[in-house]
Amino acid sequence: MVIVLFSFTARLTAGDDFCGIRNNSFHAGERVSLIVFYNALGLYVNAGTANIGVTTERLFNKPVYHIVGTGATNSKYDWIFKVRDRYETYIDTVTLNPYKFIRNVDEGGYKKYENITFNHAANTAITTQGVYKVPNCIQDVVSSVFYARNIDFNRYKPGDKIPFYMFLDNEIYNMYIRYEGKQTVKTQYGKFHAIKFKPLLLKGTIFEGGERMTVYVSDDGNKIPLRIESPLLVGSVKVDMMSYDNLRYPLSSLISFR
Repeated sequence: MVIVLFSFTARLTAGDDFCGIRNNSFHAGERVSLIVFYNALGLYVNAGTANIGVTTERLFNKPVYHIVGTGATNSKYDWIFKVRDRYETYIDTVTLNPYKFIRNVDEGGYKKYENITFNHAANTAITTQGVYKVPNCIQDVVSSVFYARNIDFNRYKPGDKIPFYMFLDNEIYNMYIRYEGKQTVKTQYGKFHAIKFKPLLLKGTIFEGGERMTVYVSDDGNKIPLRIESPLLVGSVKVDMMSYDNLRYPLSSLISFR
C-alpha cells in the first residue's frame, strides 16, 4: 500500500477549515478494491492489488470506524519486489480524529511495524519509543485519506494547497494536497467525472520524492479513489479502482463502463 507524505510550512490551529470536518462521504460496510499496474518497459502489467474496508467498533468506550488497508504484489512478481502491507486506523465516528494507528509493512525486504495511540485531550501520540506532543487535528496515514474525502473541493480553485498535520515514525509532518480541478478520467473500470489533486511525496523505498503523484477521486458524494498515477524509483505505476461494495451514495460520477 502507498504511503503518501505531504509537506507544508503553514501552522494549523483547531480553528482552521480542515479541522472540524464531519463525515458525509463514507459509512460502515464500504469496500473498495484496486489493481496495481506496473510499467518498466513501456507495457503495463497487472502487478498487485490493494483493498480498503470500513467497519464500526468500539475503542476506549467510543464508537469508531475501523479502517483496514492492505496491499500486495502478485506472487509471480515477488522475486522482483515483494510487497505485503497492512495499515489500520481507528477514527472517531463524529470528529474523524484517529485514536489508534497500526502499520505493518514489508516492501522489498524493508520491514516496519508501528503502533500509535492518540490522546487528543492531552495532544499526545504514544508509541513504543515514547510520548510525543502533537498539534490539534493530527492525522495518521490512513485517517488523513478518509478525512480528505470529506473536503468540499468546490470551495477551492485549481492550484490551492489544503494543509493538515500527520504523525508518522515519531515525527510530525506539515502536509498538503494541491487541488488541480475537475476533469474526466478514463480508467480500466470506466469513464468518470473526477476531482484531481497532487500530494507532495517524500522519497521512500518505492516512490520518488516531489509533487509527482496524481490522484483522481470520484466527483460525487463518495469521493472514492479512481486512479493513482506516479513514477517510481524504477518504472512507473498506475492504480485503478476495479470494484466496490456498499458505497454511501450511488456512483453518479460514472459516465460509461469501459
